[in-house]
Amino acid sequence: MTRSCKELIINQLVLVLSLPVIFGYFGLTAREPILSLSQDLDPSQMYELGRHKMSSGKMCEMLKLQKKQKRMCRRGKGVAESLLEASKLSLYECRYQFKSERWNCTLGQYREHLLRKGFKQTSFLYAISSAGLVHAFARACSQGILDRCTCDESKHLENRKAWLWGGCGDNIRFGLKFTRKFLKRARKSGKDVRAKVDQHNSRVGIKVVKDNVNTTCKCHGVSGSCTVKTCWLQLAKFHAIGRVIKYKYETAIKVGAQTNQATGKSQLVKRQKQPKPNNHAHVHVQSNNLIPKRGDLVYMEDSPNFCRRTKHSPGTSGRLCNKGKNCDIICCGRGYNVQHITVKRACQCQVIWCCKVNCKRCETEEEIYMCK
Repeated sequence: MTRSCKELIINQLVLVLSLPVIFGYFGLTAREPILSLSQDLDPSQMYELGRHKMSSGKMCEMLKLQKKQKRMCRRGKGVAESLLEASKLSLYECRYQFKSERWNCTLGQYREHLLRKGFKQTSFLYAISSAGLVHAFARACSQGILDRCTCDESKHLENRKAWLWGGCGDNIRFGLKFTRKFLKRARKSGKDVRAKVDQHNSRVGIKVVKDNVNTTCKCHGVSGSCTVKTCWLQLAKFHAIGRVIKYKYETAIKVGAQTNQATGKSQLVKRQKQPKPNNHAHVHVQSNNLIPKRGDLVYMEDSPNFCRRTKHSPGTSGRLCNKGKNCDIICCGRGYNVQHITVKRACQCQVIWCCKVNCKRCETEEEIYMCK
């Protein structure tokens, strides 16, 4: 086998491992996947897609979108690439936030069944998905990937301090506008309770990105003085967005539906045990106290424990854990097996003037712990 063939195969394998949407992907509606690729792609297609050699039109066909969303995908340069980036960004963050828990964002064949349920995990997926959309498209504007927008120069904002708006800010306004329009194209009905829950959680993800925009500044002046500052709007790192949404996941509120007597429309309300009425008194609960806030993640059903393999997850058997930290939780009390492995790492490194580092390869014996 020639060297070029070997390199091509290695590149394809790296791409297969790096594309999250092949074995684990999720959507933004309970019925149809949105930001996902077809699972029946051959390696050459995946390689071509990963290198962005594929045309945007063809990429839009491969992305599992609804008809109106496909029209949005084809409308301009860079939209398909940004959708793919949003999908990867969201899934990587989901895996990062849940890497030490029983459910570690393993989707793939379990995705469809998971999205049918109103678990807390499903709520997180909706929120992180919409957050990924806003983040990817706002950043794509400033990077020149999209031809429909540019940097946000924040000319609409008043400057009352001794600095000027400038630089190349992330175009938050475009990211918000595109995401809301894109998700609106996915909605089939907003009347049933589950649709209201999904829409609420999607809005939570959008709100988190919007609320975590920073003003970044750079000084200009003689000899390092700061006579003039140029400032621009910058998105928070997506890890920071993920941490906020994960906290909201931890404090998520269980909800149900209740008909508003004044308007006749159903609304989401917190589920809580109501005192039993007796013959002498009628207990009235203020509905305003039961309505979840705009920033709260909400869910409808209690999650399974994810210990054993079900249609919702592969279980935790065979999962790696950290002894003394999370093995008891992840292994669900079943215990773990200990394996000894040999690990090669760079060691005894020396810096050679000016720009070269020489290291030796050292072998160490380590223990790993796998759930039974």
